[in-house]
Amino acid sequence: MNPSLVAVSSAGEVSPTGPLWVQLVKAVVIFAIIFQLVPVVLWVERRLLGRFQSRLGPNRVGPAGLLQPVADVLKLVSKEASTPTTAVPWMMAIAPVISIATGVLTLAIIPFGAPGAYGGEFALAGIDVSIGILYFFAFGSLAFYGLVLGGWASGSKYSFLGSMRAAAQLVSYEVAIGLSLLGVAITAGSLSLVDIVAAQDKIWFGVPQFVGFLIFMVAGFAESSRPPFDLAEADAELVAGYNTEFGGMRFGSFFLAEYLEVIVISGVATALFLGGWHGPGPEWLGPTWVLLKMFLCVLLFIWVRATLPRLRYDQLMSLGWKILLPLATLNVLVTAILVVLL
Repeated sequence: MNPSLVAVSSAGEVSPTGPLWVQLVKAVVIFAIIFQLVPVVLWVERRLLGRFQSRLGPNRVGPAGLLQPVADVLKLVSKEASTPTTAVPWMMAIAPVISIATGVLTLAIIPFGAPGAYGGEFALAGIDVSIGILYFFAFGSLAFYGLVLGGWASGSKYSFLGSMRAAAQLVSYEVAIGLSLLGVAITAGSLSLVDIVAAQDKIWFGVPQFVGFLIFMVAGFAESSRPPFDLAEADAELVAGYNTEFGGMRFGSFFLAEYLEVIVISGVATALFLGGWHGPGPEWLGPTWVLLKMFLCVLLFIWVRATLPRLRYDQLMSLGWKILLPLATLNVLVTAILVVLL
């Protein structure tokens, strides 16, 4: 790994990524692109689920149903955001904001291009922190506060039960995700996502860290509360889980946060295991390769949703603590031994 690619000062500090105006432009461009991908992902998911289930999916609003996400947003905006008499209104208002903010802030560390590919020595990322993996853990851990606060502030026992499920699920699988990424950090010798992607110029870490990649993806499904791990909003048991009492755009905000989380997990998997911007052709094609790899990961989320049934809650906990945790621990030990010996 070439240490001149990224200038990192002391641990935890933001490395120089260009002038302030460059950082602002990068942040706006990356956020705008990713935010616009959310309705695209929603449309692709509904169309693919229709194909999987031998039906058409959205096909009325706009050509091939492309404007269906816009119609859904307009419908949600026009609906009344009612608040139960037993609820805490201001807490209900900030709960979806927390969920969205954690996803948006995590997007900032995903690198889309190599340092120097577009002039200067800065990477095409919102920020590059020397503790990038820890940054991902920090904001990922904060995400469950939005779910817990939403369920508790609703004043409904069903919502509260759903939020407790979400908290237990996220805490359980955070451990597996942490250990799965520890092997990558040991192999690359850095916690910076830019450094880790730069270290994959010869071989993607998804090959030597294949076990860690599988653990990360399975735990990523649970972290984003996607099927078959959508126990926090199991409608057959909890009405609709933590968002039962939410209506209008507040209800839609939770689902916006969920799809943002899917994109974030796909972006982190791309950076840490799938080579990031590395691919055939010149370096300036880096963002294209990153977006393509992220899109393939998103397709995996959709495929699994259409294929696997929802787990029981005891199966969810058993998988996290009895299977993924021992496997992730063993993967870290083997990686550390190989790095020391080789």
